Amino acid sequence: MGKGRLEAFSDGVIAIIITIMVLELKVPHVATADALLPLLPVFLSYVLSFVYVGIYWNNHHHMLHASTKVSGAVLWANLHFLFWLSLFPFATGWMGENHFASIPSALYGAVLLMAAVAYWLLQQSIIRAEGHSSVLRLAVGRDWKGKVSPLLYLLAIGATAWLPWAAQAIYVFVAVLWLIPDRRIENALRERGT
Repeated sequence: MGKGRLEAFSDGVIAIIITIMVLELKVPHVATADALLPLLPVFLSYVLSFVYVGIYWNNHHHMLHASTKVSGAVLWANLHFLFWLSLFPFATGWMGENHFASIPSALYGAVLLMAAVAYWLLQQSIIRAEGHSSVLRLAVGRDWKGKVSPLLYLLAIGATAWLPWAAQAIYVFVAVLWLIPDRRIENALRERGT
């Protein structure tokens, strides 16, 4: 299978995930600004999850752009990654509807953690399929953001028991960390002349 089909399938799933998340935003039945106030936690959790899904979509696109081979292991790793992304709407909705309470915030962190692990496994599957000369292997390098993010998610999950607001701050911090443009793959492709 070519990587184009894998990318198209993944893009479709991610688009559906975003659509499901926005459907969790319920329209108030009163036409006043005060009616929007109870929806603020749901909206904020949606914005955070939208940013995370956008970051994953962007990085997934760059990762597949740098790859040349799609093996069976890559297909399964990609499905595993999409599985964890597909749980974003549930975790987002539960956390927002419960105003960032401890247990829903911990579950949200667990979904973020597992999506990060699944993304790393997908990345490693692509590198293994392409071998030592993989452009992706060269681009990823030491991947400090990829290593520190799961540790921060674990810290946030632990913080939900005592300081749920600190967990939210960590989730936002990791998102901002990944929003800073990462040119590793673009630079690696430029060095290889592709």
